[in-house]
Amino acid sequence: MREADRSAVGILGTGTWGTALARMLAINGHEVTAWSPISAEIQALSSARRHPNLPGVVIPASIRFTQCIEETCRDKHVVLFAVPSVFVRATAALASPYIPEGQIIADVAKGLEADSLLPLTEVIRDELTKELPHKKLRLVALSGPTHAEEVARDMPTTIVSASQDMQAAETVQDIFMNTCMRVYTNEDIQGVELCGALKNIVALSCGIAGGLGYGDNTRAALITRGMAEITRLGCAMGCQPRTFTSLAGIGDLIVTATSPHSRNNRAGTLMGQGASAKEAAEKVGMVVEGINALPGAVKLAEKYGVDMPIVRAVDAIVAGRVSPADAVDALMQREKKHEFND
Repeated sequence: MREADRSAVGILGTGTWGTALARMLAINGHEVTAWSPISAEIQALSSARRHPNLPGVVIPASIRFTQCIEETCRDKHVVLFAVPSVFVRATAALASPYIPEGQIIADVAKGLEADSLLPLTEVIRDELTKELPHKKLRLVALSGPTHAEEVARDMPTTIVSASQDMQAAETVQDIFMNTCMRVYTNEDIQGVELCGALKNIVALSCGIAGGLGYGDNTRAALITRGMAEITRLGCAMGCQPRTFTSLAGIGDLIVTATSPHSRNNRAGTLMGQGASAKEAAEKVGMVVEGINALPGAVKLAEKYGVDMPIVRAVDAIVAGRVSPADAVDALMQREKKHEFND
């Protein structure tokens, strides 16, 4: 890589996805600084050059791990948010003093803020502009069918760089693209983020069905009808219909609903086998974003008057209002409908 092509990237979050991307960017020849607020985590990553949830993966020595958020944010071509959705606002607040005007910020977390109903790039914008309302930021959502476990092993992967600022989207595309990661651009950032948040809920439903002992027919039905629900909501919100048949739409839903790497799928399986949502999340041992996304999804469906029976069924199961088996029975016994007029 020519020195002129070398970029400085700050990564906020050292979970599996942040670490996998840090590794990939370092191998691309970029200068990578990764932040976590947890001292023990930084020390372990710095010394062992291993991540406990990425077995067998070696972390390049060139990556600097730090607890200093200022060092991670200052003088960077791109600042990447890779923290769980529920920590995005708090992390943005910590980073805010060190984010300059015109900064390109890419977010790889997937979710909706339950109270504001904002997608995560807008949560970041809202927090970073509290003191300076007219501060200009260049926000990108980086989303698609991308398991960290496979990206960390250089398996061929595709992802979408979405922004209304196409130059920013293309900058992120250039920095992240290599022989293993193919990056596409898309201007429909709202649709891409909606898909990223809601596909986790549908993946939960697929896991629940699997935990009940149901098979491929059920999973295919949930994936297809689940995406129909997401598409209806997205179109009501003004998103582009083709986004839902894209990599960030049906592509991400397929991988999340079918892969053993999927935390949402695994958590759903445990719930289908009788565990509560809390017990399932604890057994998975990592953040289950589908559970976090449910309150916002239900509120959005109500706000836009969109029927989302699978989302509502998962919400009822997670809240303990109905058993998984009874929820399936209720879905199957809904009044008859035309496939495209639902």
